[in-house]
Amino acid sequence: MAKKDINPLYNDPDYEPVVNESGNTPFANVLAARMERRTLMKGSVGAALVGLMGGSLVGCSDDDDDDNSPGNPGSQVELGFEPVAVSTLNKVVVPAGYTATAFVPWGTPLTGGLPEFRTDGTNSGADQESQVGMHHDGMHFFPIDLKSGGSSSAEGLLVMNHEYINQDALHPAGATYVNDKRPDDEVRKEIAAHGVSVIHVKRDGNGAWSVVHGSNYNRRVTGGTEMDIRGPVRGFDKLVTKFSPDGTRTRGTLNNCSMGPTPWGTYMAAEENWHGYFANGDAEQPREQVRHGVGDASRYDWELAESGADEFVRFNISTLAASAAEDYRNEANTYGFMVEIDPFNPQSKPQKRTALGRFGHEGVIFAPAKQGKPVVCYSGDDSRFEYIYKFVSANNYDAATADGSLLDNGTLYVARFNDDGSGDWLPLSLDNAGFVAKMNAAVNAGSVGSIPFTAPFSSQADLLLNTRLAADIAGATPMDRPEWGAVDPNTGEVYFTLTNNSRREPDDTNAANPLGPNPTGHIIRWMEKGNNHAATEFEWDIFVFAGEAGTETVVDGNAVVTLDDTNLFNSPDGLWFDYKGKLWIQTDGSDAPPYQNNMMLAANPETRDIRRFFVGPVGCEVTGVVTTPDCKTMFVNIQHPEANWPDASSERPRDATVIVTKDDGGVIGS
Repeated sequence: MAKKDINPLYNDPDYEPVVNESGNTPFANVLAARMERRTLMKGSVGAALVGLMGGSLVGCSDDDDDDNSPGNPGSQVELGFEPVAVSTLNKVVVPAGYTATAFVPWGTPLTGGLPEFRTDGTNSGADQESQVGMHHDGMHFFPIDLKSGGSSSAEGLLVMNHEYINQDALHPAGATYVNDKRPDDEVRKEIAAHGVSVIHVKRDGNGAWSVVHGSNYNRRVTGGTEMDIRGPVRGFDKLVTKFSPDGTRTRGTLNNCSMGPTPWGTYMAAEENWHGYFANGDAEQPREQVRHGVGDASRYDWELAESGADEFVRFNISTLAASAAEDYRNEANTYGFMVEIDPFNPQSKPQKRTALGRFGHEGVIFAPAKQGKPVVCYSGDDSRFEYIYKFVSANNYDAATADGSLLDNGTLYVARFNDDGSGDWLPLSLDNAGFVAKMNAAVNAGSVGSIPFTAPFSSQADLLLNTRLAADIAGATPMDRPEWGAVDPNTGEVYFTLTNNSRREPDDTNAANPLGPNPTGHIIRWMEKGNNHAATEFEWDIFVFAGEAGTETVVDGNAVVTLDDTNLFNSPDGLWFDYKGKLWIQTDGSDAPPYQNNMMLAANPETRDIRRFFVGPVGCEVTGVVTTPDCKTMFVNIQHPEANWPDASSERPRDATVIVTKDDGGVIGS
């Protein structure tokens, strides 16, 4: 998620508070222990950054069964473009021979009466409910004929998240207050600018893309849309609210960062920094709020809407009545999940899939689904010192019948990275004797880190509601802000961005591991044992360290990557493998020299050849990327640009998608 221009009243440390005080062994220490035996090299940053294994991890597999080998490991990935330079221009920069065009900016008419966007900010809340939302983020392109087995690259549903808002741009003069209350329509508009847009798009004979206005597929899912709770937490007493006395429903999805398309053609939206939308004025907070950093004031003061309407006061999660069924003390417990949306069924209710855990989901990435095998997906918890998770379904995948119910039963695991390059998936389950023993020990100790823990989890629902605490107890490895993940379609290796960690202390590192603090981040990858994504063991290495020119990723004394002016980058965030096997890396970090504006790079995962392909306008985050199945049209999202982009004649910045095409009609990146 973006770390700049959030709100003048809300600073970055509070946006993503460090709330993991479990004392689990930090990843920096694990990395240091493993690198003690590796050869050091000197670079322009003082010391080389050291990778842990050479080449691909495919050789780590001890199972030659072809049925466990996704894709074709023998395929070759080539980058056929000249890298672009860093840029400070207030425009999108792409290689020679490519064209970039802004598309569906915030406020684009989408549903209902198709209200036009007003450049003075005077659109109403009702207007915003029918317009494309703000702060575009993760997205996916679904071919219009997907459900019938097709793969159209000329028409489809472009589905995207809208992570958060810029109140100064959203309203004529920013957020306003009257006697310490917010105007109802401002609050309604802000809630509507969040969520998800489903946009029916089509390419004409000249190659130009447009919105199919009047399509029944066009849809807005907002912070106020009614949703069902599914999985083990459904009906749990800590989800009881005035709106849902049986704990089975809620309203809205918020702070949706990345996403994940499912094998059965639906869209999973992640709820990341949801904690800041709620205010709890109680003297004490329950552990499911403390471990997430819920405070006594909310980010946008929606609970202060002047009418006191139920749709707004639900953001006040203080204890205000005799029972949970009479107030909203549990409202925040209905957030922090992956939310499944069926873009092909506009009448369907979104489903919050609780078996995948409750934390700051950055997104979800599915391993290739295999007939008769469990469904496997991965998710990072995007905050400093948090964890990487994996879910393995209890039931097996059947292409003819698969749907979201596969995600309601299974085992949630959390990753432990060992110092010898091995790794373990630790089950978070009350059916696992090892976990129960650790939980009971925590009860005897009376706390987990600084959080009181005097009673065991009462059920699996209680455990999942407190996923972070459960991961602390299990002994997971705290990471440097795990964000997007991607699975290599050729090898099955899993990649995750570790964006950065400004809170990493220098004494967490040594000379072989100069990552404390870790201002520029790196990308980790692993291979599951036997190339079986459901396995409980894996082997890991570092794919690349980000940094300035001269930063080296070293394997056994050899620099396998040395960054230079063509590929220096910092704070890797977005990550996606295209259908040809290229790895796309997006950044959300410092825009100071030498990095300048945020960017997107393409990588060959076999050779670690990395080249800068795309640079965004001033002040933006480059986030969200997907292509059509033929890889000839690319969609890239630009979030929180500064003034006068994409319209130079307007002072009001607008988040937008960028369409990238190759002038000769060829494959992007070839």
